[in-house]
Amino acid sequence: MLTVIGIGPGSEAMMTEEAVTALKEAEVVVGYKTYTHLVKPLVGDKEVIKTGMRKEIERCYLAIELAQEGKNVAMVCSGDAGIYGMAGLILEIVTKEKRDIQVRVVPGITASIAAASLLGAPLMHDFCHISLSDLLTPWEVIEKRIKAAAEADFVICFYNPRSLGREGHLARAFELMAPFKAATTPIGVVKAAARKKEEKWITTFGEMEYERVDMTSLVIVGNKSTYISDDLMITPRGYKL
Repeated sequence: MLTVIGIGPGSEAMMTEEAVTALKEAEVVVGYKTYTHLVKPLVGDKEVIKTGMRKEIERCYLAIELAQEGKNVAMVCSGDAGIYGMAGLILEIVTKEKRDIQVRVVPGITASIAAASLLGAPLMHDFCHISLSDLLTPWEVIEKRIKAAAEADFVICFYNPRSLGREGHLARAFELMAPFKAATTPIGVVKAAARKKEEKWITTFGEMEYERVDMTSLVIVGNKSTYISDDLMITPRGYKL
């Protein structure tokens, strides 16, 4: 059995009971080293296999091979296993190579949901997720998605917004959105949601400070109806009050 577990954004309080139970039942835990550290209190003396950044394919094959040996394996992912997580890659390998193992996917709280709860209620109407990492997606494709989402007036959640290797991607995203976003459009940023160094702030499109954002941040861009009140970011769904 191979269980792909979404462990949420960082704290045990934001893990589902199903995720906690699956971790406790596993014989071996596999994951990116940061994520295995986050679940260390739940893992105890189980065997833990961890890999570094950009070792996703290697990590998946390790988990699959251990499961084929008859072990109960847990593959841990931050947030939700099926949103920028490992569920897709695991299932691709298993189905394409016809691996004879059972795979179960356990959902978790993704970063946008965790961030939204800290900011207020910015996701009350249609929204989308866009990753600004171009490691696996051509930047030209990402630019098209940004412009289309902004023109359609979606609330936009930016994952992987800024890193040492992609310092200008977030600023470029804002340039692409500028024709469709007023300077007063609310922007919410949450850094390290549900972790020890959690930080949040609300600003506007015209006053956005890109330098404060890093890879642990989630940036939420409001739509035309989103407003700020009492340090809360709120997107009305359309109820008549």
